[in-house]
Amino acid sequence: MGAVDLSTHPGHLARRLQQAHYLLWNTMVSEEITSPQFAVLNVLVAEPGLDQRTVGERVGLDRSTIAEVISRLGRRGLLDKVRDPQDGRRFMLRLTGEGRRTHRKLTVRTARMNQVFLGPLSADEQALFFDLIRRVADAAEGLRHPPEPFATQP
Repeated sequence: MGAVDLSTHPGHLARRLQQAHYLLWNTMVSEEITSPQFAVLNVLVAEPGLDQRTVGERVGLDRSTIAEVISRLGRRGLLDKVRDPQDGRRFMLRLTGEGRRTHRKLTVRTARMNQVFLGPLSADEQALFFDLIRRVADAAEGLRHPPEPFATQP
């Protein structure tokens, strides 16, 4: 059996796309704040006071990853955890002033980076690209939580 054409393997292409994004992010946006960390800041700008689990769901990060991201942002002084007055076991997350300033600065840089990243595509192609990749990503989310198999009768 011969070699396969990796240009027809979506996982291979997704990894190459991710590598290109990572390189552009580090050179054009930030070497300190990662793309997932920015996503968390962005969610908390839109919806201050969310709990960690909900933020993780909004940005598509699993429980252990979101815990690490929140911890790093907290150590950097970009967000605060405040105990929920209705449920003492839950913490609500809010950006600090520095967190809001960092988000504003990175938002401008991210917009520039996205122009470079998507530069090879026309405006129509970009819209199609987003539609297609969003559909695949949404379907992939469903694969993380597959439906329970049908119970078999004895």
